[in-house]
Amino acid sequence: MTLVLGALLPVFLVIALGVVLKRGLLPEASHWIALERLTYFVLFPALLIVSIARADLGEVAVVEVSTALLGAVALFGVLLSVFRRPLSDALHLTGPGYTSLFQGGLRWNTYIALAVSGSLAGPRGLAVAAVGLAVMIPALNALSVAVLARHGENGGASNRLLIMQLVRNPFIWSCGLGALINAFHIPIPTVILTFADILGRASLALGLLVVGAGLRLGDLRRPRPATWLSCGIKLFALPAAAIAIGLALGLREVDLLVVAVGASVPSAPNGYVLARQMGGDAPLLAEMLTVQTLLAAVTMPTVIALVAHL
Repeated sequence: MTLVLGALLPVFLVIALGVVLKRGLLPEASHWIALERLTYFVLFPALLIVSIARADLGEVAVVEVSTALLGAVALFGVLLSVFRRPLSDALHLTGPGYTSLFQGGLRWNTYIALAVSGSLAGPRGLAVAAVGLAVMIPALNALSVAVLARHGENGGASNRLLIMQLVRNPFIWSCGLGALINAFHIPIPTVILTFADILGRASLALGLLVVGAGLRLGDLRRPRPATWLSCGIKLFALPAAAIAIGLALGLREVDLLVVAVGASVPSAPNGYVLARQMGGDAPLLAEMLTVQTLLAAVTMPTVIALVAHL
């Protein structure tokens, strides 16, 4: 529990710092737009490439881990899509608001997942987490882009525009590049890997600061119903489904533990940047991210403790 709290508390403190900076040192919106673009197009893709390229997958149950994580996402992705209209009516959500519920309920915080997996299980945990990166990030970004293209402020996008958004999505191609380097053992000069690693590390702080800058603190006094639903899906239902699928597939020990970690982390701060880029309800998603991060300090240790005793 101490390790999990140790990974979560700094994350929330950096988000809080983003709030302070927006009110004081960096009040201009143009400052934060520049930081969003830098994180979205350069820093986080570097983190993905390096993490996946360096992973040692020799002892990881790749198929089973991938199936457990993707199966849980697919289940709730289908449910959110099938019940979009009744959920939107009941929660008084516009199209952009629905996209935030979709992202808030399904995406995962890579930074916390990597930190906790490494702390709990060392290099083996990081290798299993890298499998999660390689399969979850392209799938979740493809789903998020599709939902935003259809239901964001510029909804009703053509199939051609949707395909262009997917092709241009830096998270998808960076995962593909990292997987290619890993699978074919492509030699990369040490200086290039070190350069990319430095950029990737910078993505953590900047991405979380951007989330904090987008917060409307008045909304946190009474979180909206959509925020509570996103918490129920992301912190309770999704981990339960992923763990159940993992157990059914025979996953145990480190593999199952990291599946539980990956499924139970709060949603991804990069979803906020994507919402800003594609016309989602970014303030609602920022509210979801903050509330989920607070609650995860309790829910994640609980989930991990239950899995450790299976």
